[in-house]
Amino acid sequence: MGNLKKWIMGNLSTILLTGVFIIILINPDAKAWLMRQVASTGILNSRISESKERPGNTVAYTGLMLKNEDGTLIDPSHLKDKVVFINFWASWCPPCRAEFPSVEELYGKYKNHSDMVFLTVNLDDNPNLGKTYLKEKGFTVPFITPAGSIPGELYNGSLPTTVVLDKKGVIRLHHTGVADYSKASFYEQIDGLLK
Repeated sequence: MGNLKKWIMGNLSTILLTGVFIIILINPDAKAWLMRQVASTGILNSRISESKERPGNTVAYTGLMLKNEDGTLIDPSHLKDKVVFINFWASWCPPCRAEFPSVEELYGKYKNHSDMVFLTVNLDDNPNLGKTYLKEKGFTVPFITPAGSIPGELYNGSLPTTVVLDKKGVIRLHHTGVADYSKASFYEQIDGLLK
C-alpha cells in the first residue's frame, strides 16, 4: 500500500493530465470548450477577402435550396442585395459546438440589420438533434436545413464551414474549421461589406 501511495504521489500530474485528456476525448462539450479557447486567440480565423468579382460570375447562392424550421422554402431572391452569413454545422461536431457561441454573438449583433441575412444550416441526419442542441444551449440563430443539394462552391463536406457573401452574391469568405466570429476585427469586416 505504501508503494502505491508513493507511486501515485510521484505521478500525480501525469494522472491528472490523463484524466483531463480522457474527459476531452469522450465529452463533446469538453472538446468544444478546448477548441473555443484555441479559436478565441484568432489564430484560426480567416479574413474577408477583397471582391474577386469578374464578368460572368454567378451569384454564389444560385441553386441553394433551404427551408426554415417550419418547413417553408427560403426564397433565394430574399438574399439579393444582402450580406449573407452561411454556417454549415451539426450538433455532433465538436468544432461546430466550439464556434457556435461566437456565431450566436454575431447573430445577436446583426440580426436586426436589414441588409444582413443569417443562414445557419444544420446538417444532422436527424434535424431534431440540431433543434434540441440549440434549445439546450439557449441559442436563437435561425434553424435552417437543406431542401436539396448544396452547391459545392459553398460546402464541400467539412464541418463547420462558414461562407460570407457580399451584396452582389460574391463569396468573400470561405472558411472550413473552427473560428471565432465574435471579434471586433470581424465585426469591422462585416460593417465594411454592409456599407
